[in-house]
Amino acid sequence: MREEIQALRANKTWSLVPFHPSMNVVGSRWVYKIKRRYDGSIERYKTRLVTRGFTQQEDIDYSKTFNPVIKQETVKLVFSIVVLCDWKIHQLDIHNAFLNGVLDEKVYMKQPPGFVDSTLPLICVDCISLYMV
Repeated sequence: MREEIQALRANKTWSLVPFHPSMNVVGSRWVYKIKRRYDGSIERYKTRLVTRGFTQQEDIDYSKTFNPVIKQETVKLVFSIVVLCDWKIHQLDIHNAFLNGVLDEKVYMKQPPGFVDSTLPLICVDCISLYMV
């Protein structure tokens, strides 16, 4: 969790702001996953900070959503080209992947559990680097 917080801070994902009653504040939580090697042994423990976006209301807190995913057909096409060209494939895992989108709306989030700065109670998310659940 410490590594995730450091990466989010280094990428200037948010700024701390004081609370105002007009703000619609969403919560946050940690999601944990175990990354395994090909033989099933544990490679590392991974954590991700996500916002609890299900508390927001469409057309009030946001106007549209977008979830970038790759189509299965695209994966098959890429692998077909790799086979035809006799290329080698390498796999890698990126520890911290960030999106650099710009939000049209302000999103106010409670600070993540275990990492609360009591001088300013809220986080204003400045870019789309947190995953919404």
